[in-house]
Amino acid sequence: MANSQILVTGGAGFIGSYVVEELLKYHPRKIIIVDNLVRGRLENLGSFIDNSAIEFIEGDIRDVSLMDKCISNVDYVFHMAALRINACAANPGDGFDVMLKATFDLATLCVKYKVKKVIYSSSASVYGLAQHFPTPETDNPYDNQTFYGGAKLWGEQLFRSFKFMYGLDYVALRYFNVYGPRMDTDGKYTEVMIRWLDCIQHGLNPLIYGDGETTMDFVYIKDVARANVAALMANVSDQVFNIGTCRETSLKQLLQIMLAVNKSHLIPEFKESDTVNPVSRRCAENGKAKHLLGFEPKSTLKEGLYELSQWYFKKQKATLYSI
Repeated sequence: MANSQILVTGGAGFIGSYVVEELLKYHPRKIIIVDNLVRGRLENLGSFIDNSAIEFIEGDIRDVSLMDKCISNVDYVFHMAALRINACAANPGDGFDVMLKATFDLATLCVKYKVKKVIYSSSASVYGLAQHFPTPETDNPYDNQTFYGGAKLWGEQLFRSFKFMYGLDYVALRYFNVYGPRMDTDGKYTEVMIRWLDCIQHGLNPLIYGDGETTMDFVYIKDVARANVAALMANVSDQVFNIGTCRETSLKQLLQIMLAVNKSHLIPEFKESDTVNPVSRRCAENGKAKHLLGFEPKSTLKEGLYELSQWYFKKQKATLYSI
């Protein structure tokens, strides 16, 4: 990777910024970050923005002329820019333009300029409610009911077809439930972890909607960043990998751990959910990533929630003092 040039779309975002930090350990000549700062934040770039290898461009991946310029001289591309799942549902037109058309244009430019390898950020959303737990990559995607999951699956198939037609090397990573410092904290689509941290900070009993038995596979952000670099460096192509922990954690268990790491004795309140969650379980089978990428997650949920809590409370304190 030394002396290479790398493009990271969405590099000012939660996952993208950690991937950039991980890439810098391998001394590439240049990392070009393209982000329109709709989801990304300049503060996420704080640890590396002054690095001479970094070129940050505030721009949109739907700008084909901009992307042509950015891709024309790079060796590798990490395609991480995307809308959130709820944003795709709220405005499918934007979802199409960002998730499908812009991804097609990017893939076409990667062929045009003979990019050596693309790492594509996909999602466990492609499975919907999976057939098996833990879920292998061979499970079918037919139970997905979301525009977002459909778009991510289409992206996987796009890159696979371009590998077949044009020889474009790629790896797709299906992230499970990624969490950690820098995760989204504001707005309509705030994660449940952040709402609970607000309750802990203000001494309010945290809410659980439903029975709390819904499970997820929580994978720490730094492990996800390592997985991305492992996918680039491994001698594999035309492959899809789950990026998870192979551990199933219910919302009740998650809250118990969060309360424990923050030494909180708050009692959760259960409220009837006003929505139907079609995906009641998530758990990755990660043996393929271990075998072909040499990747295994390192962080425990307890360690990750502690780091998230410390970051968030520090952020809230800094915001309070700046007012």
